[in-house]
Amino acid sequence: GFDPSCSARAGNGEHGMIRAVIFDFNGVLLDDESVHFDLFQEVLEQEGVHITEHDYHTRYLGLDDRACLETALRDGGQTADDARLDALIARKAIRYFEVADQGLRFFPGAAECLTALSERFPLAINSGALRAEIEYALNLLERRETIAVIVPAEETDRCKPDPEGYTRAYLGLLRVGAAPADLAPNECLVIEDSLAGIESAKGAGMWAVGIPNTYDHAALVRAGADDVVADLPAFTAEWIDARFANPAPAASKTIR
Repeated sequence: GFDPSCSARAGNGEHGMIRAVIFDFNGVLLDDESVHFDLFQEVLEQEGVHITEHDYHTRYLGLDDRACLETALRDGGQTADDARLDALIARKAIRYFEVADQGLRFFPGAAECLTALSERFPLAINSGALRAEIEYALNLLERRETIAVIVPAEETDRCKPDPEGYTRAYLGLLRVGAAPADLAPNECLVIEDSLAGIESAKGAGMWAVGIPNTYDHAALVRAGADDVVADLPAFTAEWIDARFANPAPAASKTIR
């Protein structure tokens, strides 16, 4: 795999080590992991499969809707063809918007964090959520314009922990001209709440910062996080510049 400590460089003096920031969405900006669990549980119960909150956190969280439903059905001894999965995904999406219309909760500082970082870095989102859900929430937050690229579940073939989504976000930033043409993956910083997400970011050759909204500090570090921030207000351009000015020694100490 990619070893950031081998190729970490300080840049050319005009910019810091980090030149783009990619956010996970659910569990980082939007406080709705519990909503997704409730809806997965509800939809699966209607199919005769029961999942607990413990199941969700240890086995399914970090997967997109299709992978979560397919895995849970298989765990429950059932088969799932594409038509059945499509129907279940659609049923969950309808319920999601019914719940969302009653009000979504964002983590404190979400709007301010996106505004401040977008003034310094091109921003992208890579999420296991559907594009319609991400756009809806960003519009509610009035921050859609801060995000240059969105990579939703339906535009990837493999979900986290596979690195595909983060690689697509990086390529998207280059394609739309939001990032410098010479941007490298190891100049991208990802912020994630899930263990699968940290693994995905590291697999894409990027730096990964955990936020302990879903898993604790130690679990995020064990998953490969290069550092952990307490919350979104702590995730500032100044912190990023200071932390990643000379990051190789800390990265080499990362617990695998």
